Amino acid sequence: MAHVRTYRPNVRVGNWREDVTLEEDTLKDFLERKERGELMVQKTGFLKENILKQVSLSVSQGGAVCFGDVVMLVNVSGDNSCSISIDADLTSLGEGPSPAIQAPCGVSGGRSLQPCTRNAFIISSVDGSAEGEPLRFNQSFALRTSSGFAGGLYLTSDHKTFQKCAKKSRLQEVIMEEQANFLSWWKVLHNDPQERLEHEGLPVPANSKVIISHCKTNQALAVLGQHILWTLYGKEYEVTAHTFLDSHKAERDINHWLLLTADSAGAGLTVLDRTQTEQAI
Repeated sequence: MAHVRTYRPNVRVGNWREDVTLEEDTLKDFLERKERGELMVQKTGFLKENILKQVSLSVSQGGAVCFGDVVMLVNVSGDNSCSISIDADLTSLGEGPSPAIQAPCGVSGGRSLQPCTRNAFIISSVDGSAEGEPLRFNQSFALRTSSGFAGGLYLTSDHKTFQKCAKKSRLQEVIMEEQANFLSWWKVLHNDPQERLEHEGLPVPANSKVIISHCKTNQALAVLGQHILWTLYGKEYEVTAHTFLDSHKAERDINHWLLLTADSAGAGLTVLDRTQTEQAI
């Protein structure tokens, strides 16, 4: 009898019933959240699926950018080519059966140059100009995301303060806001300062380097390749409103932007795609 085991290893001791109940409740809660699509991995997948959905850019009419056009804002300075993109994460995703991106929402320089909901902007009038009319140099306008999932938000900036500025560079912040007001007004300037007076009032050409200046602060939109942001979409760059001048008092390449439109000769392609293809050949 000395070698007879009077117990088994799986004998439950202590608050075993509470532990089992807690595990069952945790599993039940997990399955319910999964069924409702509330798990973090499901929300992340839903966000990426919708915000990276391909969109069609407008085809330039007569070579000019017009109100109502859907364009991308692309900087092609050096090896850091990027486009202004919504930096939306799970905190930016609204609630409800048809969630959309909520303001305020950050922006970044996305490395993907494929047109999608995240980087497509609509040239919007702030002075009563009708859709289809050309946008002109020094004319105020707004940059708006598409309605629906992108929320119809406006690219906005304001003077920097101690509490409100770009995270990395501490320069003037650029974000997406819901309301259209003077803080969301921008204007296009010729990239050559010596030719600005001559071009004032002329239509803005599509797919050409220009300066995009904030109306209230007179600071130019810029992308900072030395300030890296790690987002849900990978390695990207900080976007700010700050005019960087060279020794000739002209804006540097990081202030130069293309209002990129679709290539009329290629289905789903941009003029930049065609240029890169021709260079490869």
